[in-house]
Amino acid sequence: MTNIILNADSYKASHYRQYPEGTSQVSSYIEPRGGQYDKALFFGLQMFIKSYLTTPLTHQDVDEAKEILEAHGVPFNEAGWRHIVDTHQGFLPIKIQALPEGSVVPISNALVQVINTDPKCAWLTSYVETALLRAIWYPTTVATVSYHCKCIIKRYLGETADSLDGLEFKLHDFGARGATTEEAAAIGGAAHLLNFMGTDTLSAIMAARRNYAATMPGFSIPAAEHSTITAWGKSGEKAAYENMLKQFSGPGKLVAVVSDSYDLWHAIDHIWGEELKSLVENSGGTLVIRPDSGEPVEVVTTTIEKLMDKFGYRTNSKGYRVLPDCVRVIQGDGIAENAIEEILSAMKTKQQSAENIAFGMGGALLQKLDRDTMQFAMKASAVKVKGLWHDVFKDPVTDHGKRSKKGRLAVVNDPVKGVRTVRENDLGGRENLLKTVFKNGQLLIEQSFDEIKANIS
Repeated sequence: MTNIILNADSYKASHYRQYPEGTSQVSSYIEPRGGQYDKALFFGLQMFIKSYLTTPLTHQDVDEAKEILEAHGVPFNEAGWRHIVDTHQGFLPIKIQALPEGSVVPISNALVQVINTDPKCAWLTSYVETALLRAIWYPTTVATVSYHCKCIIKRYLGETADSLDGLEFKLHDFGARGATTEEAAAIGGAAHLLNFMGTDTLSAIMAARRNYAATMPGFSIPAAEHSTITAWGKSGEKAAYENMLKQFSGPGKLVAVVSDSYDLWHAIDHIWGEELKSLVENSGGTLVIRPDSGEPVEVVTTTIEKLMDKFGYRTNSKGYRVLPDCVRVIQGDGIAENAIEEILSAMKTKQQSAENIAFGMGGALLQKLDRDTMQFAMKASAVKVKGLWHDVFKDPVTDHGKRSKKGRLAVVNDPVKGVRTVRENDLGGRENLLKTVFKNGQLLIEQSFDEIKANIS
């Protein structure tokens, strides 16, 4: 949707008539209020600004919106939108403050604050809620899910491996085909790449390059799918696997082969572990075997055990068993955050190092989440009426968890209490972590992908 006027909930169109007489400014903020995580990894605002706020509205956009909204049954603020085109050359007269992208902060802190800069456009602050909130909650939630998965994997590597080498390739994005749209795959996939460097979502690569000056933020390897294996027929399963090794294996190379088209255990015990064993061992590269069905915990631990029976293993300094470098496992079926924890816990119990496994995550990474996963909301916290600022807040008696913040806000890093949101007039001499990143059509602070990754702690 290139017309920002129509990138909104329908009822927003009537709100310009609903504010008190003399309202000249409305200040709102975006925060994750709760949900299943205690920390949020903020990401995605710059993508939205570049895509939607740096292209000016035109009178043709206003004409289109007028036709649609009036036919739709809601009032249209034609004078207000024409004023923006004529007075501001079509750029929205708003100021957006935000934390640096890549910030990892406790929930219930303001990530973004928005205010109109033209007193004739007080209605505009909340009008952009639909588009702006969506632009924040989705990539931030994906980045947060990915971040917490990384914390789990890092913990198990720390407990069962000699080093954290390869951590950034331990969770691969398999989610492109399960995303609702290509844009969702691009935005969510880019968020994942803040934490890991493995992806098959090409749209994510392009989003990071176009919006954050990334060079090559993610990587993939040659990999088989069921069609390229079953095309050889059941009797040709060995030939299909052998072809994968001949085509793609070699010194320092990785190749992934789905191995459960028929009988995973037969494939491991006889084809990989006997008939093609010497080819695997002498390739100089790494074969990554992918199971793709069954109960994940049992399948993964049994797969690793059977591969150790056939290819051997070494015991690392922490007492956990590691497959030889020529063979590894990737599990991409049924993977979500809880499944990663369960699989790695079971592997640890069986003295299998986390070095042996990588994961592929699809729907649970890019799709099985929503705005309520982290209870995101954008709320007005202050209004200026007839020259005076007034606090604005909600505190529903039926759900105090939806209580909103009051006043113009700031975010500080308190040496005792950590990162927290305070009233702007209570800043004192402390630095406000909310910086003005956009004003009246101009992107004022631009972050690179590498800078954002460096912010993550």
